[in-house]
Amino acid sequence: MTHAKVTENHYIGAFCIESQYMKSLRIGTAGWSIPKQFAATLPHGTHLVRYSQIFNCAEINSSFYRSHRHSTWEKWANSVPDGFRFSVKAPKTITHEAKLACTQAQLQNFLTEANALGGKLGTILFQLPPSSVFNPTTAKKFFTMLRDLYSGNTVIEPRHATWFIPEADDLLQRFRIARVAADPARVPQAAYSAGWGELIYCRLHGSPRIYYSSYPATYLRVLAAIIAAHPAKEIWCIFDNTASGAAFGDAQSLKHFAS
Repeated sequence: MTHAKVTENHYIGAFCIESQYMKSLRIGTAGWSIPKQFAATLPHGTHLVRYSQIFNCAEINSSFYRSHRHSTWEKWANSVPDGFRFSVKAPKTITHEAKLACTQAQLQNFLTEANALGGKLGTILFQLPPSSVFNPTTAKKFFTMLRDLYSGNTVIEPRHATWFIPEADDLLQRFRIARVAADPARVPQAAYSAGWGELIYCRLHGSPRIYYSSYPATYLRVLAAIIAAHPAKEIWCIFDNTASGAAFGDAQSLKHFAS
C-alpha cells in the first residue's frame, strides 16, 4: 500500500485499536546514526550519548552480523539514561543459516552477550529470511529452548506467507512472542501485529523505496493517533529507513506527533 493510500482504517486493522491508555511508548531507529543536519543541534558526546538524549530506545542491528565483546555491550549500556532500552537483533547464524534449528550453545552464546546490557535490554528481535517457511515442529522446539534460557520480551519478524496462519499465531501467543508489524509488508498480513498482544513492535523500513524513503507527515500523524489509543502495555516503533538518513527525522516527527 502506498503512502497516498494510507488511511486510518488501514492502521486500525493493522494495530487492532481500542480506546485505552497506553503504558509505554518507545520510538527510535535501527542503530544510532545522526545525520549531519541534526548533529549540530545536539550536545557533545559519542553518537550514542547524543542520540539517547533524543530517543528512549534503539535497535542494535550489528549483532546480526557479528559478536561483540562483553565490554562493548557494557559500554553501550553505560552510555544511555536509566529509562533507555535496547532491542537486539539475533545473529544470522540462528535466523538465516540455521533457520531457528540452531544449537542451544549458539542461542546461549547470543543471549549471554545481549544480557550484558543488564536492565537496558528491552527486547530480542528474530528476523527470519523471506525463504524461511513455518515449520511447527522446528518453531516449537526453538521457542521452548528460548524460553528455557530467556524469559524477557521477544519479537519475531517472519516474512514467508506460511507464518501468517492461526497455527503460527497460536504458537507465538503460547510462548509470549509478539509478531512484528512491518511496513512495507511482504504479504498483507505482515502489516498486522499478532502473537503476544502485550507488546507491539513496529518496524518501519521505508516505502516505496525500502531503507531509503521517508514517511509523509500525514502517515506519521495517523500512526501517532492510533498508537495513543492502543491497549498494549508496551509499543516500540523502530525506523529502519536509515540508508538515506530518513529514520532520524521520521522518528523525531513521530515523537512530536505522539506527544
